[in-house]
Amino acid sequence: MSRSALEERSFERLVVAREGDVVRVRLDDPTRANAFSPPMIRELVAVFSHPWREHGVRALVLEAAGDNFCAGADLAHLETLLTARYEDNLEDSLGLRALFESVLRQEALTVALVQGWCVAGGCGLATACDYVLAAEDARFMYSEVKIGFVPALVATYLPLRLRGRDLREVLLDPQPLTAQRALDIGLVNRSLPRAELSSAGDQLIARILDQASSESIARTKRLLLDLVGKDLDEALAYAVEANARSRATEDCQHGIRTFLESKRTPRWRG
Repeated sequence: MSRSALEERSFERLVVAREGDVVRVRLDDPTRANAFSPPMIRELVAVFSHPWREHGVRALVLEAAGDNFCAGADLAHLETLLTARYEDNLEDSLGLRALFESVLRQEALTVALVQGWCVAGGCGLATACDYVLAAEDARFMYSEVKIGFVPALVATYLPLRLRGRDLREVLLDPQPLTAQRALDIGLVNRSLPRAELSSAGDQLIARILDQASSESIARTKRLLLDLVGKDLDEALAYAVEANARSRATEDCQHGIRTFLESKRTPRWRG
């Protein structure tokens, strides 16, 4: 597997480590509960916007050091917003867009492992991933309206996870959600003891990467995002095109050939 220049980079607020075809990304500012700051956001954008699949990486695990995943906004940065101009706020918002979009459009599988508090932008970061595994002690909250913000950016992709009534509940009346409640409404995929969080993430990734084509995962992720907002005719036309193009890929040809020869699906990992 080829290595990329990003793997040689040092980070101040993240730890990025590759393990075969998986990259582990750890928020690494535990003394401040991994507070969301512009430097951390820039580092996360660099990692998640990277074309990892070109270098043999098929999954990214997002985790956090310490007791909490992310306790929300960095207070020092929050204070600067008291005197910020519109242009400053716009630039800051564009940085958040870049972050969430980089996670949503990352072609490799993304899995977030959440423990402790997961608040505001940190909650948006985790739930932008394909899968969210939550420790039983995890607490989720989109707290923006409590201090006068509008949760505008997360509102663009949360409908992919939540029904309308639940979306309004978590955004308009933000109360801490237990891991079980987050599971019940579809905000997370699994809830389990904290001690089992990392191994459960590894098992999930191993199962998916063994059974699913990396190319198919990337194309399916792109399809799910790009279908949002299209009317039925436009969505069906887009799907027809995506279906036809996918059949010509090397992975699809390999899958068909393997099934015809052995009546089994391929084992894709390795």
